[in-house]
Amino acid sequence: MPPAMDPLFSHHEVVRPTVELPPGAHLVENFLSLEEQRWLVARFHEWGQGPVPPRYPLIGGHPMSVQSVCLGWHWNPGRLTREAIDQNGLPVPPVPDWLVRLGQRAVHAATGSQDEASAYRPDTALINYYDDQARMGMHQDREERSPAPVVSLSIGNSCRFRFGNRESRARPYVDLELRSGDLFVFGGPSRLAFHGVMEVLPGTSPQDCGMTDGRINITLRESGMA
Repeated sequence: MPPAMDPLFSHHEVVRPTVELPPGAHLVENFLSLEEQRWLVARFHEWGQGPVPPRYPLIGGHPMSVQSVCLGWHWNPGRLTREAIDQNGLPVPPVPDWLVRLGQRAVHAATGSQDEASAYRPDTALINYYDDQARMGMHQDREERSPAPVVSLSIGNSCRFRFGNRESRARPYVDLELRSGDLFVFGGPSRLAFHGVMEVLPGTSPQDCGMTDGRINITLRESGMA
């Protein structure tokens, strides 16, 4: 008779290999507690009620496989606007103060610098939902004028995240497994690095994180725009 499964040896407890990241990029594992993850998932469902509902952004006239909702600024590939000009034309809600504070806490956890954390004022948030088939191709976050870092939070199923260089989508790059509760921050010389989600790993969402399937990614940025 095979031994009973021990939760100590579940997928989420396996130690991940250490990956060397380029300067300015930081991975903080288990940044969010399960309670915090559940709370953020509840906020995600609230944001999905509008005034601007989630949609599949169009790139070259074709819908992405990722569903997005925005705060602060509305993201269209290549531009930021205050109104959802590709949907109902309504203004998007502002980034709440608690989310700004979470971004500051994230920068401090990643860099260890209280000065950098205090100076961080994200005014735009892009919240993406990935089902098990969703992907996001290698791209740069170039719409913002501010060089402040990008803060990325993962909840739900794990994904294989590719983080590359500033010159092209080709090597060198590193592949990371981002799990529920993980934080990834990239700024400085890595701020314009190409990056993307190569695949979502079904069935890897931890119990009690608030997600039964799929993956949520909350990305915070400073627009540098009035």
